[in-house]
Amino acid sequence: MAEAQVHDDPDVPKGRKAFVPLENNPEVMSSLVHKLGLSPTLSFHDVFSIEDPDLLSFIPRPANALLLVFPVSKSYENFRVQEDRSKAEYEGKGAGEPVIWYKQTIRNACGLIGILHAVSNGTSREFIQPGSDLEKLVKDATPLGPIERADLLYNSQALETAHQSAASQGQSATPDAEDNIDLHYVCFVKDEKNHLWEMDGRRKGPLDRGLLREEEDILSEKALDMGPRQFIKREAETAGGELRFSLITLAPSLD
Repeated sequence: MAEAQVHDDPDVPKGRKAFVPLENNPEVMSSLVHKLGLSPTLSFHDVFSIEDPDLLSFIPRPANALLLVFPVSKSYENFRVQEDRSKAEYEGKGAGEPVIWYKQTIRNACGLIGILHAVSNGTSREFIQPGSDLEKLVKDATPLGPIERADLLYNSQALETAHQSAASQGQSATPDAEDNIDLHYVCFVKDEKNHLWEMDGRRKGPLDRGLLREEEDILSEKALDMGPRQFIKREAETAGGELRFSLITLAPSLD
């Protein structure tokens, strides 16, 4: 398995453009997407528990997307390699694509890629403001294949400027763009045909995790079972597994 991991390294190589990592902070993330052009009627919110109904009840619904933030563990990498081994590289593009998937080619930008997956898919797209940088980015990305789409993000000055502004707003000490960061972001979204998708720029493409009912959102019991709880269960069953997880959802603003 170690040989497979070395041979199939999904991380962006040194020498590529690197961003200062975003703080795992819903206010910072909201500032970024609002600057890009998402309506302020949607914002990111901390999810403090997916097992306590009382804590979940504080989150405005419906939830449009869910970000899972976790350290990349050995057990996760083993699972990723095994699941991706038989998959072809994704080649989807165009208006008929069920979800817009972005391959990560910027170092330390997994938070940004996760956020873009959240706002580019499902009902979140209805909240993109006309004439904004985000509307142009999604419109330009839609007809492109994954490599060309990644190049679009890599070369976007509007995206880089918004990211730099947001990265400077965190409450913790700002790391250097060239630092090695072990935290990774995966985004879960629901498409217009009610499929739950796992979106990860380190994978070979988007992953269809199953069908939800129309009334079930990203924080429904079924979506949680098919999505983040699979990560937590896998780590809990592994000796020395990594159980440091956090969750942030994109949902209606509280203001």
